[in-house]
Amino acid sequence: FLLLKLKIIMNICIIGDGLTSLSLAKNLINKKINVHIYYKNKIEKLSSSRTIGISKNNLEFFKKEICEIPKKNYWKIKKIEIYSQKLEGKKLLKFENNKDDLFYMVKNYEIYQILRKKLFQSKFLKKKTIKNNFNEEFLNKNNYDLIINCNSNNFLTRKYFTKNIDKEYYNLSYTTIIEHTAMENNTAVQVFTKFGPVAFLPISKNETSVVCSLNIKNKRFSDIEVKDLINKNNPKYKIKKILKLNSFKLKSTSLRNYYDKNILAFGDLLHRIHPLAGQGFNMTIRDIKILSEIIQNKIELGLQLDSSILMDFEKKTKSKNFIFSNSIDFIYEFFNIEKENNDKHFSKILNIIGKNRNFTKFLIKFADKGINF
Repeated sequence: FLLLKLKIIMNICIIGDGLTSLSLAKNLINKKINVHIYYKNKIEKLSSSRTIGISKNNLEFFKKEICEIPKKNYWKIKKIEIYSQKLEGKKLLKFENNKDDLFYMVKNYEIYQILRKKLFQSKFLKKKTIKNNFNEEFLNKNNYDLIINCNSNNFLTRKYFTKNIDKEYYNLSYTTIIEHTAMENNTAVQVFTKFGPVAFLPISKNETSVVCSLNIKNKRFSDIEVKDLINKNNPKYKIKKILKLNSFKLKSTSLRNYYDKNILAFGDLLHRIHPLAGQGFNMTIRDIKILSEIIQNKIELGLQLDSSILMDFEKKTKSKNFIFSNSIDFIYEFFNIEKENNDKHFSKILNIIGKNRNFTKFLIKFADKGINF
């Protein structure tokens, strides 16, 4: 039986060169699985203003099962405060856990570089450049046990993964980093303005990431207007400089079918959500955890990797991801209805409910572990 396990050679193809692809690849090579990662010649440069919030539970998994992240590369968030302009600066909600951190902030490009360095040192990884002959026939000739597609713009996506439940928010997300005087900076703040939510997410004593998700259905915003909105809703910072703004359109997507044959869609292809709760990459890490557990069970039983893994993965994640995605969408619509109706009642009700400790504890656990707690 042990000899049988040793003879099994497993080969997995991953398409894409983003954080999702590299994180999944690192988890798999940690299991001594051969991974071929396909990417374009020109690797897209990550924006220096993009940051990610990772929940405590997910960071623990990431460090243990994917890649160690040095302490200098993540910043502890101990409190979250939520405000609404409707209540003239009155605090709607406050989340804190006196015994523990709530979540951690990392810079996209820093964690990306850490992953690349660790990955490309491994003998189990082979880098493959996408060329003109990169098609389904080419992939089949390589006899991959599994093909995991993390790229939304290729022939596999167009052929197998086009049936989605989509929602257009008509929002544009602006991201930047503000430089300010040094201070104790461990409280994340989100302000719901008449244009959309503005989040201040600390990343060091003197730097804070800012994400403005603004409604552009009836109005377009200039960089000057976005910076003015940041200054007007600045909760506490003595700002020295606002770095270059970057922007991207927002929409939610839920894929109807997660796999076809031995091909699995993954990451943003499966689910894309509004960033107001900072849960996009957290959902992906939870997916990696579940996929990793299914594959590990196969390995321990001495079984070859096959499409049954993908069937099990869809069964265990699809309904949970759909419920979680719709929960985030509900939060967005909750504040959007109030904004469009120029009504204060929703905020007042939330302010009252938010004083219930059991309610805030539930939301903390929900953000940390999804619906798996």
